[in-house]
Amino acid sequence: MIDDASSTYEPTALDAHAGDDHPQAGVASEGWSAPEAGPKLAKLVLKRHGAETDIEFPINPPSVIGRFDPTVGPIDVDLGSLDPEGGYVSRKHAKILLEDGVYKIYDLGSSNGTYLLQDEFQKVDEAELTDGQEIAFGNARFVFRMV
Repeated sequence: MIDDASSTYEPTALDAHAGDDHPQAGVASEGWSAPEAGPKLAKLVLKRHGAETDIEFPINPPSVIGRFDPTVGPIDVDLGSLDPEGGYVSRKHAKILLEDGVYKIYDLGSSNGTYLLQDEFQKVDEAELTDGQEIAFGNARFVFRMV
């Protein structure tokens, strides 16, 4: 900044890096690439009568899906309050993990099974999940969504 009274120059914060050979923030340069986006967040959207509802359960892996029981304690994704679907969900029904950027589901020995819709519902012990994949825990149906 130039002071008219004394005609001296005072550097500003913008001038501090004027002579640096480093690229400026926000300016692309060779060899520079944007940081890779982290894993997408996920949720389970309840499906009733063939349509998605506005009832959603966020997934924060590792997430155990089931229903609360005082002997088991709190559960990450508690489906017990869903009526009538919650009655078909085991206390510890399934687990969703994020492994190497891929969401995977594992059945935890549930009574009524974990199913993924391919051409028809298929019982799975473990499987990869993709956005829009339909999942059933017993007869509770959900759509897996990455947001």
